Amino acid sequence: MSEYDLDLVATPDNPIPAGATLHEVKTRDRLRLRAASWSPLAGEAQGVVTLLQGRGEFIEKYFETIADLRARGFHVVAFDWRGQGGSRPLKRHGAAGRRMRRVPVRDFAAYQRDLDAVMEQVVAPLGGPNFALCHSMGGTVALLRAEAGQRPRQDFTRIVAVSPMIALSRHTAPAFTGPLAGLFAAIGLGRLVVPHYRAAVRARRAAGDNAISHDPARLQRLRAVIERAPWIVSGGPTFGWLAAAYRAMGRLASPGFALRVATPTLIIAAGDDKVVSTPAIERFGSRLKTGNALVLPHARHEILIESDDYREVFWAAFDAFIPGKGLIGSEPPASVQAPSSASAAS
Repeated sequence: MSEYDLDLVATPDNPIPAGATLHEVKTRDRLRLRAASWSPLAGEAQGVVTLLQGRGEFIEKYFETIADLRARGFHVVAFDWRGQGGSRPLKRHGAAGRRMRRVPVRDFAAYQRDLDAVMEQVVAPLGGPNFALCHSMGGTVALLRAEAGQRPRQDFTRIVAVSPMIALSRHTAPAFTGPLAGLFAAIGLGRLVVPHYRAAVRARRAAGDNAISHDPARLQRLRAVIERAPWIVSGGPTFGWLAAAYRAMGRLASPGFALRVATPTLIIAAGDDKVVSTPAIERFGSRLKTGNALVLPHARHEILIESDDYREVFWAAFDAFIPGKGLIGSEPPASVQAPSSASAAS
């Protein structure tokens, strides 16, 4: 078995939250995932919040969010999906630097296996109740999992999905992208990295990454982590991954899917999202039988690392929807509205 490195990476502006417990999670298909858990800062635990990352992300990006959740009295579980962050075997580690092997994902069922393993080996021993806080692709995985009848019991009591990948924005993916990815995957070229992604990353870096957040300090903090540990970035998506993503999004878009989401769900979308489609998110949210969608005007894709005014609105909505241990069993709010402070983000 190839060596895995589970250690978390710290920088001066992004220290590891104290009390981290590292976990090596083993999946049914014999992969190893990097996971970490934290206890609440004080008092009786209100439950467990599991963080479901977006594509290409890593635990270190969520240190501030982890601290916020612990302060609210939650156990927190964070992990890297297969092929991301520390959930990749080392290819080389020496004077020339560290290189990680790619782990191909040809179907989003692979991510369900990851989550199965994390829920069984890390989350279940903490006792629950269990909540999911998802970003982008993580929202896709959670919503697919929440479809009624997919499992004998629902893993999560409630789901908060931030900028979920219901459909990709035309800024990210022109209309021909899905069919092209499917064709490349079908003819055996699924391992090729999508060239458009590299051009988009170069353009975003030239613009200072401000397409994803208004907050320069948080963006610089993220860049510092990547500079400290460049191996942590998994690189661009392959055509195989993209084809799998379009199949997953196609399921979400199918007639009646939203009505079959059995878990109460709050979707929080960004009004100025250049990565995923906010109109598609709003349509999906309007069809949910057990939830709704809230749009933060002018916010960008990375709401959890947005400027404080947007984050304050996010946390107000989160606190209203995730009740903690004492209120489990109550009905979720029929509609979560942005507090009046939302006008400050306009």
